[in-house]
Amino acid sequence: MMNTFTAIFEKVDNWYIGYVAELPGANVQEKTLDEARESLKEAIELILHTNREMAEREIIGKDVIRESLEVTI
Repeated sequence: MMNTFTAIFEKVDNWYIGYVAELPGANVQEKTLDEARESLKEAIELILHTNREMAEREIIGKDVIRESLEVTI
């Protein structure tokens, strides 16, 4: 599944600061823009993976309905 996020990069002194507008906590600091882009992708993947694992643990033993949900913004 492919998702699209808004990456924002800012040059501060000799660093590139990057974050994702839609995903609080997804932020990086790297020396090059390419490194910042790659690190930000990894941060997004890690956050989503961790959030899914935490959600799975919360529903163990519960009667839940699981379905896909698409949102257009």
